[in-house]
Amino acid sequence: MARGGQGLARVAVVVRAGAAPMWWLGVVAAGAGVVPSGVTGRRIGVLGGAVLFIVAAVLVAALRRGRYAELARGAARAGKHDVLQDRAVTLRNWRRGHRWWLLLAFAAALASSFAVPAAGGMLLAGVGTGLWLKAGRLGRRERADGHLLWVRVDWLSSRGGAPAGKRVTAYRSTGDAAGDARPGGGRRPARTTVSGRA
Repeated sequence: MARGGQGLARVAVVVRAGAAPMWWLGVVAAGAGVVPSGVTGRRIGVLGGAVLFIVAAVLVAALRRGRYAELARGAARAGKHDVLQDRAVTLRNWRRGHRWWLLLAFAAALASSFAVPAAGGMLLAGVGTGLWLKAGRLGRRERADGHLLWVRVDWLSSRGGAPAGKRVTAYRSTGDAAGDARPGGGRRPARTTVSGRA
């Protein structure tokens, strides 16, 4: 980057990058998983899967909560030479870096259905839900503080994740209109322009 600028990725976008693929892979695995009766039977499998879904969502949403809060409190203003990474690029980097992990998790969820129907898929969907909840909490903080949180791209893991990992020592902040993602990491609605005279 010129003049000491850094590439920055939105923290909330990195957090929620795995939410959609985990949710949908979990739903597909759970749906396919009710076909075999398994060892426990479908009823026990679905009930157990519901418990796993809730536990996974709560645990993932709460994981490293204090670390995120600490980094957010110490966020420094982004410099004028820093480059804000597009939301689509951040999502693509995370998903490319984790594609084999996602495939293995999906295969494991399907395989577990022969023992406990649907439970593995519901667990995977619960992890995805937890990531959405965590991103949502970050979004509420961004709205309350009036600024967006960013992390240096070179501090992320080699797979494009871990926005609160050991390598991350501080976040950067910008105004809430910066970048192409709204608070919480969701896609910002496209701006429409009206031409002509009233």
